[in-house]
Amino acid sequence: MTQIDLYKGAPSPFWTFSLAVYGRKGVPPACLTLQDSSGVDVNVLLFSLFLGSQGRALSAADVGDVVEMIEPWRRDVVVSLRAARRALKEPPAPFEGPAVEALRKSAKAAELEAERIQQEMLFVSFPSDSTGKAGSGPAKACADNVEAYRSLLGTTFDGPAVATLLEAVAATLAASRGEHA
Repeated sequence: MTQIDLYKGAPSPFWTFSLAVYGRKGVPPACLTLQDSSGVDVNVLLFSLFLGSQGRALSAADVGDVVEMIEPWRRDVVVSLRAARRALKEPPAPFEGPAVEALRKSAKAAELEAERIQQEMLFVSFPSDSTGKAGSGPAKACADNVEAYRSLLGTTFDGPAVATLLEAVAATLAASRGEHA
């Protein structure tokens, strides 16, 4: 397994891409919808879109390799931290007050850091120049990669949520080229 030193150098291009896409209007609720209704790992979905934005088309088997490698971290760390953060949002009485709110904020920060580590591991473990197949344009590759992930999960995805994500990727790519989306 690849080991990475997450604290040397700048964040990966994947993390930068994710922040740009996630910061677009409608993306956070779209991701939450896909996560909660379809079992989507938002980091895997964003990674599929990142690769697609570079014209790399993934098969369901490619996405399966990504999911298999990252699943123990997602399940044991990210999901556990998310569950703790959500539980702290409405704690049972008498566990209320500033100390519990401070703990919830710490859990939220830890969850975000765990997701960043997951993204950095995906970036170094599945290089964009050799993962998937080259040749598709970004829009088609992104749509195909979302479909490959949906197929792997064997579920349906919320159409408007997917459309929001694909539009956000297109707008992010246009902005990076200095164009208006």
